[in-house]
Amino acid sequence: MSVSDNMKGAALMAGSMAGFTFNDACMKALSGDVPLSQAVFLRGVVTCLMLYGLGLALRSLSFRLGYREWKLILLRSLAEMGATYCFLSALFNMPIANVTAVLQALPLTIALAAWAFMGEPLGWRRLFAILVGFVGVVLIVKPGGDGFTLWSVYALAAVGFITLRDLIVRKMSPATPSMTVALVASIAITVAFGFASLGVDWAPVTPRSGGLLTLSAAFIFMGYLFSVMVMRVGDIGFIAPFRYTGLIWALIIGLIFFGEWPDWVTLVGAGIVVATGLFTLFRERQVSQRARAKGLL
Repeated sequence: MSVSDNMKGAALMAGSMAGFTFNDACMKALSGDVPLSQAVFLRGVVTCLMLYGLGLALRSLSFRLGYREWKLILLRSLAEMGATYCFLSALFNMPIANVTAVLQALPLTIALAAWAFMGEPLGWRRLFAILVGFVGVVLIVKPGGDGFTLWSVYALAAVGFITLRDLIVRKMSPATPSMTVALVASIAITVAFGFASLGVDWAPVTPRSGGLLTLSAAFIFMGYLFSVMVMRVGDIGFIAPFRYTGLIWALIIGLIFFGEWPDWVTLVGAGIVVATGLFTLFRERQVSQRARAKGLL
């Protein structure tokens, strides 16, 4: 029996989320053994080589871009640096499922920011869903409670940086290759954290830490590869909700490898965020379909 393009796309999206989440797990396992800047630098060297090879294989690299595009790529890379630092700082000090749950608010924050700063349409239903979703985020981070720490702020800051990053992408020309953008960002992060690592005492790379770094690079490469492939098959409106499988992976990994399980308040908050995110994606798909239908009339 043949597999539909939508099901292939769903599998690729789930695989991409698995790759990124397992990369997070490998990095978290390095906390306490290898300084953050050293770990990101070493992982970045391997990741850059893999991305460059992938770009050559797909023939999707191009550096003949105009000044405007390079400026946007630079700004996006800066936002990516901030997101990487804040996210991994939170990940090194918080349960992986909690950090991942906070990041599930991204479809909500991106939609709200695009409405507020770029004038993109946002109906009252989606706006209400976003506000409800933010209640879920509050339940996850628990401001004022014992579970709220500086690292909770870092996780929220990571959401802010990623939102900024994705808004910048919306300003880019559709002709700008996504592989070029990803490679430049990876190089920028690697160089930045390489310089930052000069100010810390490097830890010896043991077989364990070396293996985890190699696995981390392989998993993040898998995430990039599948995220590129998923754009080429199926209906993105059907595929997009499968990004939430990352939270399921985080819950499983946290329980099995780190002995972590979120409390019921965090789980309820995560459920609210996922539900409102799915509703937002559903409404976006409906609005797009109506717009296309009107254009055909």
